[in-house]
Amino acid sequence: MEAPAPPRDPADTELTVTSPDQMRELGRRLAKLLSAGDLVMLTGELGAGKTTLTRGLGEGLGVRGAVTSPTFVIARVHPSLGGGPPLVHVDAYRLGGGLDEMEDLDLDVSLPESVIVVEWGEGKVEELTDDRLEVVIHRAVGDTTDEVRHVTLTGLGERWATVDLSVLST
Repeated sequence: MEAPAPPRDPADTELTVTSPDQMRELGRRLAKLLSAGDLVMLTGELGAGKTTLTRGLGEGLGVRGAVTSPTFVIARVHPSLGGGPPLVHVDAYRLGGGLDEMEDLDLDVSLPESVIVVEWGEGKVEELTDDRLEVVIHRAVGDTTDEVRHVTLTGLGERWATVDLSVLST
């Protein structure tokens, strides 16, 4: 049974992804819209595709190193291979509290020159900036063979006010 989707905001862009390859491609296309200073918050159940999307972001940004889940190291920095911003990939799953617990990661220092992607960041990193892209990935719960994902992208703040996220659905 699929979890009910939250109410839709008119500024949301909704996409349906039917395979891990499509999720990775979505990340590659999304990377073209990102620049240094961007915070991307990924929300979704275990196995929803957050790391797969981030792997595509890394490919699209042209960063060094394989993008894998940083669950046990909490954060990984992937430097750019071509002069673009580095990708800072954070997995906040094991962190309990808000931004206080994340201060040791110095995300506020890294943010201006990096693209920061935080998995499981809801309720933990919103204080970093008013400008962020929230990506929510819904999948069927309990049916691990269903590859269909419903992705909702919401740009918040001035940075995202003029970005047309609907270009990702083409």
